[in-house]
Amino acid sequence: MNKLYEVTSEIYVPFDNGVLWTCTSGPKDGEPVLLCNGGPGCCDYLVPVAEMLADKRVIRFEQRGCGRSTADGKYDLLTAIEDMERVRRYYGVEHWIVGGHSWGANLALAYAMTYPSRAAALLYIAGNGIHNDRSWSEEYHRNRDTRGEKMPKMAYAGNAEVNAMGNESLRAFGHAPDFYARVSRLTLPALFVFAEHDIRPAWPAAQLCALMPNAQAVTIPGAAHYLWLDNSEGLKKAFVEFIENLQETTP
Repeated sequence: MNKLYEVTSEIYVPFDNGVLWTCTSGPKDGEPVLLCNGGPGCCDYLVPVAEMLADKRVIRFEQRGCGRSTADGKYDLLTAIEDMERVRRYYGVEHWIVGGHSWGANLALAYAMTYPSRAAALLYIAGNGIHNDRSWSEEYHRNRDTRGEKMPKMAYAGNAEVNAMGNESLRAFGHAPDFYARVSRLTLPALFVFAEHDIRPAWPAAQLCALMPNAQAVTIPGAAHYLWLDNSEGLKKAFVEFIENLQETTP
C-alpha cells in the first residue's frame, strides 16, 4: 500500500434525525475527493477505488438508509445532494472532486449541477445516464439474464425502499425541461469512464459526456461494470492521467 495511504477513524456526520456514515483515506492535506457508491440502496463498496486515489483525501459516505447511515424514509435525490453538502461543510472542504460509480455517478453529476462552485471536477464511473428508456431497460435485462454480472461483496444488505425512491427522483430530475441545457453549461473538467463489457448500454452516459464542453471519455478494456474487479490497473491509469492533466491546467 502507498505510504501516503492511511484510513482515519470513521466519522458519523449528524443530520436532524440521525447520522451519515463517512470515512476518509489518504493524506489529511491531500486534495479532497468525494466518492458516491451505486445502487441506490447499497452500502459503500468503493475502498478499491479510494486506494487508486491514494494521494488524495478521499471521503466516502453512505446515503440515508444504507449500511451504517440512519434510515428515515427520506431517500430522494435532492436529499442525497443536500447530505453531500452537509458532509462537505462538516469536513470544512471549500471545493472537491466529486465522483461516483453507477447510480453514484449520476448523484455526483446532479451534485455538480446543483453546486457547481463546489465541484472542482467530476469522475463519472460506469454511470447509466439519466433516462427512462424502455429499449435501454430491455437490453440491460437481456444482457443480465444471458451474461450475468460479477459483483463485489457487500458488507450490508441493500435497501429496496432507497432504490425505488432514488431511481424515481432521479428520473424526475432528468425530465426537467432545462436538464440537458444545464448539463451543457457545466464547464468543470469531467472524466467519463466506460467499461468495455458492461451489460448496461452506454449511450445515455455518452450523450451526457458529449454535452459537457470539458468532458473526456475513456473505455477500460476487458472490464465489466465493477471495473476494478477485471482491470484495476487500467482504471487507475485513467484516473492518474486525468488528474495529472488537471494539475497541469489548473493555475
